[in-house]
Amino acid sequence: MPEAGEYRDLKRIWLFSGCSQAELRKIQKVLHRVTVSAGTLLVEEGQPGLLFFIVVDGRATVQRGSHPVATLGPGDHFGELSLLDEEPRSASVVCETDMTLLVLRQRHFQKVLRTSPSMVRKLLAAMSVRLRDSDARAYH
Repeated sequence: MPEAGEYRDLKRIWLFSGCSQAELRKIQKVLHRVTVSAGTLLVEEGQPGLLFFIVVDGRATVQRGSHPVATLGPGDHFGELSLLDEEPRSASVVCETDMTLLVLRQRHFQKVLRTSPSMVRKLLAAMSVRLRDSDARAYH
């Protein structure tokens, strides 16, 4: 399992897809590894979000209300919008198994952005692409 600073797949996460290797290294440095037990509620629907998660090992269920909507496993991620705002979570995530996660706190991410204005422009571009894709799916 990679150490937090060794995580190499940030570029495949849509929010970070336009970032340079130097910018990705800045993000990698503020990732924290955590281990949690099966049954742990990682995020709760309707509650403010301040954390972004990358699954290193284990499995979790995403639920809206009491309905499971997805299963997350190694390489998956969730909570990226929480890096940009503190809006309520759109779903709950519960560990099915013991898990190892990499966690990025919003305040650490904001600190990285303050030192890298070019990254802000790239994140806005990634958000624009995501919004356009969403609009295209909704209207076709």
